[in-house]
Order: sequence, then structure tokens, then C-alpha cells
Amino acid sequence: MKWNNYLQGTCLGLLTLIFSSNIAYAQDLSALGLPALTAATGVNGETTYSLSLQILLLMTALTVLPSLVLGMTAFTRIIIVLSILRQALGTQQTPPNQVLIAIALFLSFYIMSPIFEVLYIETLNPYMDGKLSTELAMSQGLSVLKEFMVSNTRVDTLNMFSDLSNVGPFEDKQSVPISIVLPAFITSELKTAFEIGFLIFLPFLVIDMVIASILMSLGMMMLSPMLISLPFKLLLFVLVDGWSMTVGSLSATFLVE
Repeated sequence: MKWNNYLQGTCLGLLTLIFSSNIAYAQDLSALGLPALTAATGVNGETTYSLSLQILLLMTALTVLPSLVLGMTAFTRIIIVLSILRQALGTQQTPPNQVLIAIALFLSFYIMSPIFEVLYIETLNPYMDGKLSTELAMSQGLSVLKEFMVSNTRVDTLNMFSDLSNVGPFEDKQSVPISIVLPAFITSELKTAFEIGFLIFLPFLVIDMVIASILMSLGMMMLSPMLISLPFKLLLFVLVDGWSMTVGSLSATFLVE
């Protein structure tokens, strides 16, 4: 315990030293006429950020990128349904977590590809060419993602968060604040994922009950029903082409305009 406290204190001291030295270095550069973390407003009202500040904003965006992938795309619904499917099959850690995450990630890219294409054509490409400012590019990109999230959010869930915030009613999808869209979307995704998982779980539950009843009638109560039902569940899943059905059904549940 003392060793852990010592390590934590040492790391905290090093971080404080590095942070303070960076601030002092930035102030020295500013004093010498070399701005490090500055922002200038042009005659047309656009804000221009220094290179160091742009790199800082980019690193900050990279740290929150996993949260954006989890909370603003189709990833949440897909990974929950796949996890419930694995539990229903009774295969423990097969497929492993890495495989499920890879499937959910690539399937999310497939579902979100029209959204990403619009983002690239209307926002990212003009921004890289210098035709859009940073604020306008972020606003347009966020509006595209907001339209997707609102389209796939349940109305009752959206109304619940609107009532909690004492705002609304809203004229259109773009008028809904992002602070309401994000929690409403993730909550709606959880509910939809568990509903799909329940429907997937039912046929495998029937097989488990039938196998358990047969074993009890034969007096084989010491034999695990899960061990006997696993080959039958795998056989059923392979015969009906379960992976294609699951992936295709999941892709069809999303509304992409």
C-alpha cells in the first residue's frame, strides 16, 4: 500500500511538473513573438488557432473517440445483441471478446457508411481544403450525426429526457439539443438491444428445457443439460444460417436516411 501511494505521488508530481513547464514554455514563446497556444479572430469573424492548439485539440478528440464510437453509432446495439447470442448458445468465451468487438465495429462501419460518406463530402473534404472553418465543420458534422441518432431514438425516451430538462416541444430533428439526444439515444439503444436479445434467446431456451426434461425422465439428473444441449443448439444455429440472419436483421433495424 505504501509503495502504491509512493508511485501515485511520484506520477502526480511528474505530471504537475511537466504541465507547469509546458505552461511556462508556452508563455515564453508568446513573449518572444512565437505564439504557442493562441487563437486569433480574423476580419470576417473566423477564428484561427495556432498549430500547437490544433494539435492539442486533435489529441483531445482522439481520447474521446472511443466514447463517440460507443455512444453515437450503431456499435452499442450490435455488441449487446452479439453478447446475448453467445450467452444463449452457451459457448462461454467462443467467439472471444476480441472477435465480437471486431464484428460489431466492422458492422457499425457498414451501417454508418452513408453517414460517413455525407460527413466526408459535405464537412471533412471542404474543411481540409480550407473552405470551412473549424466551428462550422464541427456544427455540420454534429448535425448529421444528430439526425441519425434522433431517427433511431424512441419517441417516448426522447420525450422523457425532454421533460426532465423542461425543454420542448421541438420543431424538427435539428432543434433537439445534443445534451438530450445523446442520453436518449443510448438509452433507446439499450432497450432495443435487449428486446432483440430476448427474441434470440427464446429458441435456445426451448432446446434447453426439452433436453432437461428428457434427462430428468431418464433419471440422468447428475448429467448437465447444458452439456447435452450445446451440440443441438450449434446444429440449429448452423442449419438456419444464424450468423447471416442475426447480422442481416441487426442491419435492418437501423434507419439511415
